[in-house]
Amino acid sequence: MAVEIKSKIVSYSVKKAVQEVPLADENPLTVRIPSRPEGTLEAVSEKISYVGAEGRKKVYLLVSFMPVEGVLDGKRVVIERPVEFFFPSGQLSSEHQWITATMRSLSLAARGGYVTQAVADLRKVAWDKGLVRCGMNRWGKPMFHDSEVAAIAWSIQQILYRRGFLDQDGNQVPVEELVRRYAHRLANGHPWQPPTPEEEAQAEQQAQAHAAGEKGDGPTVVGHCPECRGELIMMDGCPTCYAGCGWSKCG
Repeated sequence: MAVEIKSKIVSYSVKKAVQEVPLADENPLTVRIPSRPEGTLEAVSEKISYVGAEGRKKVYLLVSFMPVEGVLDGKRVVIERPVEFFFPSGQLSSEHQWITATMRSLSLAARGGYVTQAVADLRKVAWDKGLVRCGMNRWGKPMFHDSEVAAIAWSIQQILYRRGFLDQDGNQVPVEELVRRYAHRLANGHPWQPPTPEEEAQAEQQAQAHAAGEKGDGPTVVGHCPECRGELIMMDGCPTCYAGCGWSKCG
């Protein structure tokens, strides 16, 4: 709409556009969830089998997940987090009450944003009944744990790894990668899947070839031997002592 100016113009100013205030960052990994939300949550149900001093046991464990919003670099993002751990009753005898209490504590830790550290601490629990065999490592070797609680904690880490929340060693996946994995789920209709052994071997070979191209000929050093402090190189997909003491991470 045109406006007629009938008086003398003595000054003028240019009106500046109102700038939006950037959102304050809020890490979706540490956003506190006050309580379990009402309604249905997606969950993973897993049968865990292990062998200890009392023979073979099989138990069932449920882990529930939900999307959690946050702000990253001024933009709203969404990741998926575990929020509830449930151990159905009647599976074990006298130890059941303690494992049930532990699952409740893990659920609180998950909603508080520190479940990765809580599960890692459970893997350190030991007892006096001997080692517990549960699961296989990435090289196909049996895993031994210091207690039933430690074995169940390792199994929980593997559930979270397959869901894309942790890496294979139980470490927290960076929030930026969690955002990408959840966006992949929304776009493709299924969660992120861990790489197959063949894909891992191919990626490892490519990394070794790249490192060899940068450093020249010769084996790629991947660490130091815990026995003799010599150099470790990759042999058949396993870190092995190059100094000759014979130590190998795969046994």
